[in-house]
Amino acid sequence: MSAVLDAPVVRSPNRILKLARGFGRVAERGIGIVIFLALWEALPRLGIVSDAYLSPPSAVIASIAQLVDTGQLWKHLVASLQRSLWGLVLASFSGVVLGLLIGSSKRLAAIVDPVLQLFRQTSAFALFPVFILFLGIGELSKVAIIFWASFWPVLLSTVGGVKQVDRLLVNSALSMGASRRFIFFKVVLPASLPSIFTGVRLAGAYSITALVAAEMIGAHSGLGFLTLNSQETFQIPTMYAGILLLAVVGLVLNYLLALLERRLLRWRRGLSLDE
Repeated sequence: MSAVLDAPVVRSPNRILKLARGFGRVAERGIGIVIFLALWEALPRLGIVSDAYLSPPSAVIASIAQLVDTGQLWKHLVASLQRSLWGLVLASFSGVVLGLLIGSSKRLAAIVDPVLQLFRQTSAFALFPVFILFLGIGELSKVAIIFWASFWPVLLSTVGGVKQVDRLLVNSALSMGASRRFIFFKVVLPASLPSIFTGVRLAGAYSITALVAAEMIGAHSGLGFLTLNSQETFQIPTMYAGILLLAVVGLVLNYLLALLERRLLRWRRGLSLDE
């Protein structure tokens, strides 16, 4: 009996194959990053590109470390995260609510669609003067710019998701005596969630993009402010540090939204053909 308990656990071939495939995918992605960083480091070091315009990664990392030592990094990071997340949360909530209403009502869609199409074509950057006139140069105007840029992908994805719900599902529920409210919450909303999350993830990327523009308006902190101010004062390594940190924040935000999507949409795993 003890010999059986002490026997080594043998992993199944399928599990080993999955692990090997996982390591292979990680290695493939890592190779691209290593090559990119090596080229980035080599170009200014070899004098192919002047380091006055392109700082090597080692200098950028040193600049980030200096920001950490002085405590400036957390100040800029917290300021940017607050603005970006507020704009994204407000845009996601209002975009989903309005999108569900428009997608569920043809009459409402016909009334508001011309106005929405007009505003959708208006860039958040073109509305800078309007935001400043109405909201000033404080935090509210910055959040409003991020909100405007993030709102549209959520709204359009939600409307598209509702309109693409299989009509057969709705008719089947109606034939079994289900109420309109039950159909909305149990059929339409779950079927629209994949499209909604696609819009939210796009909005997350837009919120980081708009953040730089938003922090051009009277800001004294934030990663966008850090990047622009470093460029103006010709602190090139710090400028690239700000750009790199913005990219990392965007990647982390996208990962968290993707993780939330997988948690809430576990039922979609049954549709995958992958083992």
